[in-house]
Amino acid sequence: MSSVRRSMALSLKHGLSLWCPQSYSFNRIHHPSSIPSRTFQRNYVVASSSFANENREFVIVGGGNAAGYAARTFVEHGMANGKLCIVSKEAYAPYERPALTKAYLFPLDKKPARLPGFHTCVGSGGERQTSDWYKEQGIEMLYEDPVTGIDIEKQTLTTNSGKLLKYGSLIVATGCTASRFPEKIGGNLPGVHYIRDVADADSLISSLEKARKVVVVGGGYIGMEVAAAAVGWKLDTTILFPENHLLQRLFTPSLARKYEELYQENGVKFLKGVPIKNLEAGSDGCVAAVKLENGSTIEADTIIIGIGAKPAVSPFERVGLNTTVGGIQVDGQFRTSVPGIFAIGDVAAFPLKMYDRIARVEHVDHARRSAQHCIKALLTAQTHTYDYLPHFYSRVFEYEGSPRKVWWQFFGDNVGETVEIGNFDPKIATFWIDSGKLKGVLLESGSPKEFQLLPKLARSQPSIDKAKLQNASSVEEALEIAQASLPVEAAV
Repeated sequence: MSSVRRSMALSLKHGLSLWCPQSYSFNRIHHPSSIPSRTFQRNYVVASSSFANENREFVIVGGGNAAGYAARTFVEHGMANGKLCIVSKEAYAPYERPALTKAYLFPLDKKPARLPGFHTCVGSGGERQTSDWYKEQGIEMLYEDPVTGIDIEKQTLTTNSGKLLKYGSLIVATGCTASRFPEKIGGNLPGVHYIRDVADADSLISSLEKARKVVVVGGGYIGMEVAAAAVGWKLDTTILFPENHLLQRLFTPSLARKYEELYQENGVKFLKGVPIKNLEAGSDGCVAAVKLENGSTIEADTIIIGIGAKPAVSPFERVGLNTTVGGIQVDGQFRTSVPGIFAIGDVAAFPLKMYDRIARVEHVDHARRSAQHCIKALLTAQTHTYDYLPHFYSRVFEYEGSPRKVWWQFFGDNVGETVEIGNFDPKIATFWIDSGKLKGVLLESGSPKEFQLLPKLARSQPSIDKAKLQNASSVEEALEIAQASLPVEAAV
């Protein structure tokens, strides 16, 4: 283990493990409603190129955001053609996964997103990398064939179909799997849904098309985004979670209350702080109700479980896991304890340099940046440590005809005391201040210029006058006060 890794404290004192996307306003592609994404599948299941034998110089395991951005970085360095293989359990080329709980779930009359509209790397303004793009770049793609075994000594992978792949360098980008309810309490009943891939989202859409009563279990990103989409379908929707308020890992009680009121204005009901006993089936064997520990039941013919995710570490446990935050332990270059093996994206437990702790971040921005940093370190003389600034955000109620679209962004660390400015009409800002320094900031409905200010504030962590900030008469004035606290070089 490297000295860097030994010296880092294995703690996640204030770490967030929240999954959310960047903007998808430009990801939407309008196909006739009669053409579901499933019809594109046959275009994505043919290998891009074939190797003369089982030897591959570089192998990426995983087909999500991180894999797509890693592939682009290989191409940019001229090291993809005939050298790179991507092994994926997906039926599609890598895509911007967070779209699945946003525009993908819009009703068919509200211009939902569909593939190939949101393949990587459109989420960051880059080229749309369809299956043809991988063929053109000479990248071998193995679809619907997950890796089931690894022989570290022989540097070989075994896939579900029995393929044996020998690698020179291996990049693990397996992401996460959805946390599920146990089968014994109804977690696998027809009508119960989890969302991690296109097939999951297609199955949910089929249920929403005939649903009457929807229950969303979980008050985090998935719960908030799916419930907002269900409103677009004009369905009776209830969000149920055991915590005291929405997004408890980030939102303050006051901030959460404002978002909850907005959802209620859109007809969404909340049931908070009540544990679930089990999910009940009807006479047809499909889910029919949620039974709570207090004995009451809620009718539901469609249930979406959004209670978090687990890092998909199998079959790579021997590479070295972090038992505190989960995932595969890496250093600041995304190297594992095994030479030649790297891990990126959601599955990587990495040194969060600016806060001096180990973290695992489930977020599309980190997936992109970690992939690019890792591949550059692998292919070039780059030696600097990954220096990530935590960034989370969400966009909901963005379908056509929505009376109000919601878009907030957060940068930094949610530690210390908070100062809240604004009335949510539509703007509101929350500032986290610890020991006199600004540590984190969340802004709802900001302008492009205001949103661009947030990472500067969070990375600089300037000393700030809390009392002056509290007396700000508007969000704009509060941001001006915060900006004035920046050192000259950071304010530019």
